[in-house]
Amino acid sequence: MSFYDKLKFDSNGLIPAIIQEQMTGRVLMMAWMNRASLEKTVATGRTHFWSRSRQKFWMKGETSGHTQQVKDIAFDCDGDVLLIQVGQIGAACHEGYKSCFFRSVEGKGEMFKVTESQLETPEQMYQKKG
Repeated sequence: MSFYDKLKFDSNGLIPAIIQEQMTGRVLMMAWMNRASLEKTVATGRTHFWSRSRQKFWMKGETSGHTQQVKDIAFDCDGDVLLIQVGQIGAACHEGYKSCFFRSVEGKGEMFKVTESQLETPEQMYQKKG
C-alpha cells in the first residue's frame, strides 16, 4: 500500500503541509498540497504546493531562489496533515523572513511584536529571478 492511500485530502483535494527546518526544528511555513504537488515534491526533493488564492501549482523558490531541499516527509496519525522537514536556503517567508511565523502576540492580544530580523525585503527577493 502506498503512503498516498493513507492520506486524507479535503473535499478540494488538498492537505495542509507544515514545513519545518530540519536542523533547528523551527516551523517555517504552512502551505497546501494536492496529490500532484506532493508527488512532484517526492520526485524532485524540492517542495511544491497548490496556491488556493491563485489556483496554481508552484515550487518554493521558483521566483525568489529561496528553495527547500526535502529531508523527510511524515504524516500524522489521522493522515490529514503532512510534516515536511527541509533544508531551507534563504527566507521561507515571502516577506523576507526566515519563518512565516515572525510575529508574536503580546499582552491580551491587542499588540504584537516582530520576533526576528528580516533577511531581505520582498523587492530584493523577487528581483533576483527575472
